[in-house]
Amino acid sequence: MAYVNSTTRAANFSVADRFSGLLAQLKVTIARRAVYNQTLRELNVLTDRELADLGLSRYDIPAVAREAAYGK
Repeated sequence: MAYVNSTTRAANFSVADRFSGLLAQLKVTIARRAVYNQTLRELNVLTDRELADLGLSRYDIPAVAREAAYGK
């Protein structure tokens, strides 16, 4: 059976808390984008033969970079 506790209150977040959370998320986003771009650059430098040795084609590069940066 569910019940409500009268002493439970919603968390109050200040503007500073919200801003710091937004800033932290922005830093994560920038870092992930940097990983994506770095992976793209490194894979695009490889020859078709080297990519084939890795089991990749040029078509696969964006997907591999996306997975490296953001996961599945």
